[in-house]
Amino acid sequence: MSRKMTHVIQLAWMLCLIGNATVASAVTLVWVGGQEGNAWGIAENWDPAQVPGADDTVVIETQPGLGPIIDETHVGANAAICTVVEGSNNSLDVTGGNFTILVDWNVGKQGSPLVNVSGGTVDIGDDLNIGPKAGEPTFDMTGGTINAAGSLIVARKSGAIATLNMHGGTINCDDVRIAPQDNDTVGVINLYYGTINTDAIAIATEGGSGLLNVRAGTLIISGDAKATVDAFIGNGLVAAYGGDGMLHLDYDVTNSGRTTLTATHLLNPNPADGSTGNVGISQLQWTLPGPNVPGAVVTCDVYFGTDLDLLFDSKVVANKTVESVSVTVAPQTVYYWAVDPYDSSVSATEPIYLGPLFKFDTVNLAPAVSAGDDIETWLAGGPRVVQLDGIVSDEDGGPAIVLWTVIAEPSGLNPAQISDASVANPTVTLTEPGTYTLQIEAGDSQFTVTDTKQIIVYADACEHASNQEGFEWIPGDINHDCIVDDLDLAILEEHWLQWNFSTE
Repeated sequence: MSRKMTHVIQLAWMLCLIGNATVASAVTLVWVGGQEGNAWGIAENWDPAQVPGADDTVVIETQPGLGPIIDETHVGANAAICTVVEGSNNSLDVTGGNFTILVDWNVGKQGSPLVNVSGGTVDIGDDLNIGPKAGEPTFDMTGGTINAAGSLIVARKSGAIATLNMHGGTINCDDVRIAPQDNDTVGVINLYYGTINTDAIAIATEGGSGLLNVRAGTLIISGDAKATVDAFIGNGLVAAYGGDGMLHLDYDVTNSGRTTLTATHLLNPNPADGSTGNVGISQLQWTLPGPNVPGAVVTCDVYFGTDLDLLFDSKVVANKTVESVSVTVAPQTVYYWAVDPYDSSVSATEPIYLGPLFKFDTVNLAPAVSAGDDIETWLAGGPRVVQLDGIVSDEDGGPAIVLWTVIAEPSGLNPAQISDASVANPTVTLTEPGTYTLQIEAGDSQFTVTDTKQIIVYADACEHASNQEGFEWIPGDINHDCIVDDLDLAILEEHWLQWNFSTE
């Protein structure tokens, strides 16, 4: 993908969704728009003037930004997204809301629609087909969630040249199939950002031409699929940054019981591509490639800014042999940057390649906090001192202020004493049996998060032991003090030959 790709959203799709609206028979409805913010669920936006029903076909022939809008307010209480959406110059925005497609979602049965989902949740009863027939559909996902009960299929049938661009969001599906059938199908998934969760993956298994291109996105597969993915990598069907990066594949490491595939670019950008929460960043860093021949000089241009349209007018390094540059960032901002390396043995005026567009943001992340596991202990002839095992972290590097408090205890007469409430791992002194509830709070300049733990204190070790699962009293421990001793013998002797059985 060219780093200078446009992010203009031109959208169209094919859907099957049953809603509350019903019509007597299937009709073809043409989008005219212009009413109430181009809401899908407004009858006057269609010709004839009725909200599309579940079996209807709709035709959308309009410029981007003038087509239907589907979100929490624009779907309409009685709207239904229909069986087929047609048109060669389509525009459709799905930016929010929650709706259910009962059967398949077929994108690209006719022409070459450009499709986008940027928000909301879509539940599909079966497959998400991108390119079910001949055509060149493109599906852009920039946000939201798609839950497919069946497969995610990219370029299914003869003549289909289909592309899924993941710029964000999450797709959950049973399995992923990229160009699984005919020789003249071409299927590409560009996992730029976002996540695909699936149970299995197949790429070009029966003659199609397929590619999974991973950048800062993540593919997660249930179970151990390392051998399967490794085979695809070996056959050139999975690449990192179009061949300019390194793939990272693991099982049961990043995600328990699952296979995880990610990638990093060979320039090794820092902040990492797609990273969030870089509030304290003061430098961009990268790793230049080695020269093509010994003695040659490798230099670079670096571009940095917040406006994609002006990014390549914002050069912060010009043809220098450096691997870092100081920058100033503002909070709550998305930044883009790119590194173009030069090699004097190849060309003094043209870069050896145009580096990809990296991005990061300075959104402040909330601290993460854990009070640790609950504890059971006992008094040992005096107060019990317990070591607390709190954990506090802040991924964006900001300072976190810690505060421990006792929010419940057996009695206020002898309150629990925390040695230092401002650290994650203080001790607490407990003097009475009962249940104590402690809270740890961590905060930065924007967020405050808390977690709690319980400490159950028994009067002694025997009471503690007798309250554990599976405990059984020792035969002969008459007074239930967890030991058979002279006291039990004295009780036995005192009551020797006494009886209390029933008589007539």
